[in-house]
Amino acid sequence: MASQPVESPSVVCTIKDQGVAVVELNRPLKRNALSQRLIAELVRTLAELDQDPKIRSIVLTGVGQSAFSAGADLRELAEMTTAEAYRTGWLKNLEDAFTALRKPIIAAVRGFAYGGGFEIALMCDMILASANAQFGFPEIKLGTLPGLGGTQRLTKAVGKYKAMQMVLTGSPVGATEMERFGVVNKAIFPEQDVLEEAIKLARTIASFSVPAVALAKQAIKAAETTTLDAGLEIERALYYCSFSLADCQEGVAAFLEKRAPRFSDQ
Repeated sequence: MASQPVESPSVVCTIKDQGVAVVELNRPLKRNALSQRLIAELVRTLAELDQDPKIRSIVLTGVGQSAFSAGADLRELAEMTTAEAYRTGWLKNLEDAFTALRKPIIAAVRGFAYGGGFEIALMCDMILASANAQFGFPEIKLGTLPGLGGTQRLTKAVGKYKAMQMVLTGSPVGATEMERFGVVNKAIFPEQDVLEEAIKLARTIASFSVPAVALAKQAIKAAETTTLDAGLEIERALYYCSFSLADCQEGVAAFLEKRAPRFSDQ
């Protein structure tokens, strides 16, 4: 009996030095469209990396030189009904995976990030993009709308009017313009490789205290979901918590003694 061909994984994870993990979406022939299989593998990979004490920061990108992601797999979407979406909590597992992720994650975007691909980038903590990369929500052209947080996160990032333009016209916007709006941290020009630049940034973050980085990320994320007063209370509580960290004591001592700190992640 002929053996069944083994499918390539839809998500590939590589561990670099200094505790940096590079996670690659691996459906290049489908423009890294978000199939249910890819989503399940990405959810599982993020959870495993978050629990791995050797991992300090994460970079998310498309495999090789492929574009970041074209968004939802339309063949699967064509079979989805309203009742089925509610029954299964369509895409909620992916949203929950990013929400629960304590370690910093950087999107390295080549080519384009459309629809759900753009929403995944927006769920990351930082976005680096090739200068010629395009971002957009084409869902309106399909008779639907973004459904993985895009309308909410984009509006918070660029304001109501630009978000309305992007979502209601479906027109893409380039990385340099998104950089001006503060959505993209840095547009990387052709003489530089966006993945390498993202790894450098991830290594910088990885050089600091893991618990301090986690507390700082938690404080910033609170600003997305709370009022200013509530956010200030959360920040203050986390700030006070950091005083009990051995790494905080080491960092202050190293500064006073004019030496490099030796963080123990405690």
